[in-house]
Amino acid sequence: MVAVAGQRGDAAVPALAGFTVGVTAARRADELATMLERRGAVVQHGPALRIVPLADDAQLLESTRALLARPPDVTVATTGIGFRGWIEAAEGWGLGTELVTVLGKGTVLARGPKARGAIRASGLTDAWSPESESSAEVLDHLLESGVDGLRIAVQLHGEPLPDMAEALVMAGAEVVEVPVYRWLPPLDIGPLDRLTDAVLTGGIDILTFTSAPAAASLLARAGARGLREDVLTALRGPVLAMCVGPVTAAPLQDLDVPTVQPHRSRLGAMVRELEAVAPARARWLPVAGHVLELRGHAVLVDGALRPVPPTGMTLLRVLARRPGRVVARAELLRALPGGGDDEHAVETAVARLRAALGEPKLVQTVVKRGYRLALDPTAGPVPVGGHCGGSR
Repeated sequence: MVAVAGQRGDAAVPALAGFTVGVTAARRADELATMLERRGAVVQHGPALRIVPLADDAQLLESTRALLARPPDVTVATTGIGFRGWIEAAEGWGLGTELVTVLGKGTVLARGPKARGAIRASGLTDAWSPESESSAEVLDHLLESGVDGLRIAVQLHGEPLPDMAEALVMAGAEVVEVPVYRWLPPLDIGPLDRLTDAVLTGGIDILTFTSAPAAASLLARAGARGLREDVLTALRGPVLAMCVGPVTAAPLQDLDVPTVQPHRSRLGAMVRELEAVAPARARWLPVAGHVLELRGHAVLVDGALRPVPPTGMTLLRVLARRPGRVVARAELLRALPGGGDDEHAVETAVARLRAALGEPKLVQTVVKRGYRLALDPTAGPVPVGGHCGGSR
């Protein structure tokens, strides 16, 4: 009788064990990595950007003074860290109390809960916030309320919001943009390049994004290296793009990249959502009286985690493309890293794979022909799993 996945031992296996997760975040990257590693993931960090605060920037000071001279009717806070940074910068210039007083005379809108929290922490009260945490919904709310003749301050969140500003101006508003911080490429581009290379060579199963600028920066750098289309192909196929929320996901979705995101735009919610979706992307196969679950860099055999070296995983994926059918030694040799023409390398790699799996009969030798996964003929149709068992 074939074992059913989940019946033997896999209650002790963390949900993300066997998966390699790429982290593109700059801010709170360590916190995200810790949450992922506690759930069994291997994490590779390649920050796609860096945050440059503008507390000493002339443009921020100029925007602040302009609003003090002519107070806004409406202020839109798009991020918690940005709004707090603005107030703190103003306090450093000796303008904090005056700025809070001026903003409080008008209407203050929050794009999401974090912005709302920063507004209230400053002593102000927010009048409205969209459930979607979307700038587009904030814009719709303003346009529906009527903005003709209003002076509107928009706190930016790392990059311009030209669509919002243009729409408001077209509707008759005067817009003052408040650039509290901006995104720039990382000073050390090496980790991002290595993360991109891992995406393209099958070393990353899930790539996480916590901001829209991070996705744009990663693709821009890939484009500079001539790899943009290859990265998009990977994100449309074997690599899952995991986003913290709809605002982050939007630029990827515009490029036909499927994304997964939690209902609430929070790091913890994103990690919990990943716990739910990642195991479903694994490939399950009934083999030699056992159940194999192929994950990124490991295999579960009847629910027990078996780490497999990269060469072994490469062979296993090739065999899993046609479970039960013989794969010639020459084809397996071509799949091995480094290639070569010595088929003895295949025998050595298969021996190591069998040792890693702990069940030698899972991979059968077919004399003078090659190797096959010993698919159980009575197990019924081969389950359709995720991308982990596919080509890389």
